Amino acid sequence: MAISPARLAAFEILLQVERAGAYAADLLHASQVNRLSDADKALSTELVMGVLRWRARLDHALASACEQPLAKLDLEVLTALRLGSYQLGFLERVPPRAAVHESVELAKRARKRSAAPLVNAVLRRLTDKKEMFHVEHRETEPSAREVADRCSHPQWMVDRWAKHFEISVAARICEFDQAVPVTALRLAGEVTDDDLRCEGIEVTPGALLARARRVVSGDTTKSKAFATGRIAIQDEASQLVAALVGAGGRILDCCAAPGGKTAALAERNPQATIVAVELHPHRARTLRRRAPAANVRVLVADALALPLDLDFDRVLVDVPCSGTGTLARNPEIKWRLEPGDLADLHRKQVAILRAALERVAPGGRLVYSTCSLEPEENGAVVEEALAARSGFRLLDCSEELRKLRETGELVWSEPESLTRAGFLQTLPGIHPCDGFFVAIIERDA
Repeated sequence: MAISPARLAAFEILLQVERAGAYAADLLHASQVNRLSDADKALSTELVMGVLRWRARLDHALASACEQPLAKLDLEVLTALRLGSYQLGFLERVPPRAAVHESVELAKRARKRSAAPLVNAVLRRLTDKKEMFHVEHRETEPSAREVADRCSHPQWMVDRWAKHFEISVAARICEFDQAVPVTALRLAGEVTDDDLRCEGIEVTPGALLARARRVVSGDTTKSKAFATGRIAIQDEASQLVAALVGAGGRILDCCAAPGGKTAALAERNPQATIVAVELHPHRARTLRRRAPAANVRVLVADALALPLDLDFDRVLVDVPCSGTGTLARNPEIKWRLEPGDLADLHRKQVAILRAALERVAPGGRLVYSTCSLEPEENGAVVEEALAARSGFRLLDCSEELRKLRETGELVWSEPESLTRAGFLQTLPGIHPCDGFFVAIIERDA
């Protein structure tokens, strides 16, 4: 029996995620997957994201059935075992024989033929033992350890969220992370729901924003509306960040790639001059493709030392961050991030924010944002950056959300639920979107 294209693609993607620090979502839209049939593409996506979401549970089951410590196994062997065990534990329609056999063949193809008997034996021991992959959900309030075990999250991460938000909220965040997230669309041009329906895409209204849509069925990426830029895939919380930037004649986007927010800013401000800054040339090329509007100038530069002698009415500082608000879309982050990484991210974010404050014109505004749930990357950054500066003040995001609600742009019925201590803070599982943080800072006139 030959290895199916879907399993082979999933195996190779998972190896790249582990070896090169690549992101699965990017690789699943690369040419090697796009060449697959629709059915194989769907299975490959299910396998990759399923293994990454449930890795801790898979490893727990594998450890119980393997006589060798998993840490001593070659990466190719462990990846084949994870793929096989995910199919055995989570996919009802995959015959166990196919899951076992093709995992063995993957190990052989990766030149680990000597490990083939081990892969075969371990997976056969787990056949018909689905209880090994799941933890029973208790009705009583769980501990952080129980949430981490049941939802396959690192213990330290759940501990933090339980401390900062409370355990019931942490549990809902983790449960959200383990489900396939809704695909949200930004209507970027003149397109109606009927137009999308004619292309086989069924949508419902956005949960947060009037100009957003949520995909019920259909492949958006194959539509003419997507190809011509009339719709774009963008989480609603990310769209809300761009809405909070507001209007200006000159706008700076400091860390702009991959370009979704830049494109949204250009659509909202067609008469403005928008400077979109990106440090890395290859990411700047992606930015240019995603934000092709004529009023967007892409600048390859370091946000800490911009080669510009200008100030701006509006500045967006969407800093590089841990991404813990996006684990439903990027589950590999769970297994890469370490607690010590947050201090390093904090230092870099403070430096970027301080540099960006210098670019705000008198009376102008700066929006600082992350897709993180961690206080070190959010309020603590804003507090430290402003401590050494006078002439700036924090605005209450509740008031800005109220204005968006009054104009009909924000459709969420409880704007105050989106804020904490004057900041925007969306929480996955509590709100129908990724986790984003926003602070709005205004410079004195």
